[in-house]
Amino acid sequence: MSSLLEEAALTDEAQIVWLEDPENLDYVRQALDKLPRKGGKPRYARDGRMVGYSVLNDSAKPNPDSGLYERRVFFLLPHDRDASPEGAYAHFSPGEAVDPSTVAPGKVGQKTDRSQGRAPSATAASA
Repeated sequence: MSSLLEEAALTDEAQIVWLEDPENLDYVRQALDKLPRKGGKPRYARDGRMVGYSVLNDSAKPNPDSGLYERRVFFLLPHDRDASPEGAYAHFSPGEAVDPSTVAPGKVGQKTDRSQGRAPSATAASA
């Protein structure tokens, strides 16, 4: 299956912006962040680095209670496979991780052999 997110939460997505080439990443972690704007690069406050984010369509409405928009942020932590190919995630991926090649606006993304470390790794190929 995928990563803990439901496609119903992604219906207002218009675009996915990658800050790094997703072809070079076996998996990315994804989370819904509450943000003040529909578009633009969001602030990033986690460890690691942001590798992409979603942009919402013009008709997207903020949460009536908070006034914030829920947008996807894609990120990697310092101990993820791209930085530590033989580390903890050498042969599987975190629960919230998906293969970036399966991500599209409104689509959660999927775990694949590549994201689970069972297929040739883009990380290994570039080493």
